[in-house]
Amino acid sequence: MEEKERFLDLPLEDVLGDRFGRYSKYIIQDRALPDARDGLKPVQRRILFAMHVDRNTADKPFRKSAKTVGNVIGNYHPHGDSSVYEAMIRQSQDWKMRHQLVQMHGNNGSVDGDPPAAMRYTEARLSKIASEMLLDIEKDTVDFMPNFDDSQEEPVVLPASYPNLLVNGSTGISSGYATDIPPHHLGEVIEAAIYQMEHPECTVDDLMHYIKGPDFPTGGVLQGVEGLKKAYETGKGKIILRGKAEIASLRGGKEQIVITEIPYEINKANLVKKMDELRLDKKVDGIAEVRDDTDRTGLRIVIELKKEADGKGILHFLYKNTDLQVAYNFNMVAIFKKTPRLLGLKHMLDAYITHQKEVVTRRTNYDLTKAKERAHIVQGLIKAISILDEVIDTIRASKDKKNAKDRLQEKFQFTEPQSEAIVNLQLYRLTNTDITTLQEEADELTKLIEKLEKVLASDRNLINEIKKELNKIKKKYDNDRKTVVEAEIEDLKINLEVVVPSEDVRVTVTKEGYVKRSSLRSFSASNGEPPGMKESDRLLHSMEINTTDTLLLFTKKGSYLYLPVHLLPEIRWKDNGQHVANLVSMDQTDEILRAIPVRQFEEDKYLLFATRNGMIKRSLLKDYKAQRHSKALMAVKLKQEDEVIHVSMTDGNQDIFLASKFGYGLWYSESEVGITGQRTAGVKAINLKEGDQVMSCHTFGSEQVPWVFLLTQRAAYKKMSLRAFEKSTRAKRGVVMLKELKRQPHQVAYVHLVSSQDIVHVQTEKGSHDSIEVRSVRTNDRYTNGSFLFDTNNTGEVKDSWVEPGNQPDKPARDSLGGRLA
Repeated sequence: MEEKERFLDLPLEDVLGDRFGRYSKYIIQDRALPDARDGLKPVQRRILFAMHVDRNTADKPFRKSAKTVGNVIGNYHPHGDSSVYEAMIRQSQDWKMRHQLVQMHGNNGSVDGDPPAAMRYTEARLSKIASEMLLDIEKDTVDFMPNFDDSQEEPVVLPASYPNLLVNGSTGISSGYATDIPPHHLGEVIEAAIYQMEHPECTVDDLMHYIKGPDFPTGGVLQGVEGLKKAYETGKGKIILRGKAEIASLRGGKEQIVITEIPYEINKANLVKKMDELRLDKKVDGIAEVRDDTDRTGLRIVIELKKEADGKGILHFLYKNTDLQVAYNFNMVAIFKKTPRLLGLKHMLDAYITHQKEVVTRRTNYDLTKAKERAHIVQGLIKAISILDEVIDTIRASKDKKNAKDRLQEKFQFTEPQSEAIVNLQLYRLTNTDITTLQEEADELTKLIEKLEKVLASDRNLINEIKKELNKIKKKYDNDRKTVVEAEIEDLKINLEVVVPSEDVRVTVTKEGYVKRSSLRSFSASNGEPPGMKESDRLLHSMEINTTDTLLLFTKKGSYLYLPVHLLPEIRWKDNGQHVANLVSMDQTDEILRAIPVRQFEEDKYLLFATRNGMIKRSLLKDYKAQRHSKALMAVKLKQEDEVIHVSMTDGNQDIFLASKFGYGLWYSESEVGITGQRTAGVKAINLKEGDQVMSCHTFGSEQVPWVFLLTQRAAYKKMSLRAFEKSTRAKRGVVMLKELKRQPHQVAYVHLVSSQDIVHVQTEKGSHDSIEVRSVRTNDRYTNGSFLFDTNNTGEVKDSWVEPGNQPDKPARDSLGGRLA
């Protein structure tokens, strides 16, 4: 029975919640977040205090880091040695800390991300400014608490003679909270603190007259005063931070970009590698070489440019596409009154000022008590020397020290501390000169007591004392600002010609969605052979286009892919292309219908779409210019079970010809279709009977009169003159193009608008393939079903058909790129 009572039957949720709550409280308060008063996390505070106790200070020789780490773990911080050593290393790195709190001999890492040497090799000591953090800690300035095993005491917070939280910043992640406080300029922070002490009701704008913005140890250029002001007001805000770069001219008309400062906490080696990768991958044109010339004199990254390259354009590209420019997000969380709080600038300074008032008050009280105690003793010694012979006689007549003290107190009214000092007095002190010295000391103590009491007498005097000490630190440790602050964020506009070499290339798109660009040299060397592709695939488009142009790929499901030509994979003409899904995320079941090259997204160009269920839509081409193109975008809004069958780019003056499955043809002007936005469904194109569908749609110039080439599912084909049709208006039924049969009726599979030089290719379900020269086909009227190309009982119905364009100039303005249009 007793054994059972040792165990509690509790729900798992309650136990987990309780234990995780305790763990969270611990890592928030005692691990990851800094204290608002001294700006230190517990591990940092313990490292500094352990070095202070060990007298490992700036005026003494360096000591092995392992000794300090051992002291910290053994006395104050029962955690892994690596976590303590890493915290110690960070406090010694001049690219992480604005003012290092630890000085180190040996390899303490690098801005390239190299690891530091092991702690058995390196040596460390407190820096001078770190000693200011611990100044007067022995004068009861801060509270102490027992360490983890109650064997010693450690400080709850350090006295912190300057506002370290703002000066060195902090970064950390705990559960539910994270913090990102940037470092600031010591002189500016001290001036702001003094101003706030004198004007408690001041605003953030007032303080920003002194604090211009963060001052990162790595320098750089900071942009965005609005984000800065928001951060200082609320604790959260965003600024832009970029490296310092200059464009230098060289002999021979060349230029080079020289980077001498990089953004805070950016790994230099990774930055250089990324820049070189952009050059190797030809993402930017004009870079000849990227090299790291950093040496002991300072950081220096050199980007050699090719002749006549646009240096400014390339620099802007690097700002936009590498960590040469980053966004820095303020998240100023610190432990304030034992609670994690998001603090604005005013609150941070307020926390420091309140702490400093308490520290100086406690120190003054301590000094005052000590001064009064000493003054009391000095007065006793002066009195004793003035009646020296009597005092000596009294002591000689006593039995022991205690008896001597009692008799002195009784006979001469000395107090206990005075009598103790008298019996301990050394004989040499009984000279005339010592009386003078004691009198001088008494006078000095009187002045000191007056001074200390004056400090405690009013808040104004206390502030003046703090001001004096802050100004002393400013004078001693202040240095030049490293980060330049600019009010506005520069808008990085990058000319495509800057980053992309302007080059004419051959681009191919296949029916199964494989794309590539090949050099014209590779295309010419093929001697007219078709490009490399799968056996089951066929060429949809082949076009000569410039690398600064854009390729729009439209799909059957109403999406479009925005592909800058320079981003297409460069592959030899005879090799297979890369599937478009590798370049842009898209529906894997979707199918590429049409590719349209665009040089400029002009006002007077339109995109025309037709769908299977008889909708038509016309939109401005400029609506399709995309800023982000990592995934497929909406080109046309489709209803369920509908699909796009035609896309073309028009000038607004084209004619449209639609053909339906049941054999109706409708011809009208493009102007019949109103202009709608990008994400619309369009209007009715043709009045379809129930079960009918649009099989083909074509646009052509009104001055051209192409042939209408019709192909049925039973592989019957015929050629008609467009003049056999009357031009009508939108949403009509159209006119009949086939003879009606009751048994095995013909239905339209494809309609092509062709010139007499074109060749029409036909493929059936069972793989049979044939081609027809248009000029060899005689003209039929609308009421016939034409001639058979295959016996579909043997070959299966028509599955695919496309046009191989002729080279004569009289061909119609349909798909000049070649390939199937419907």
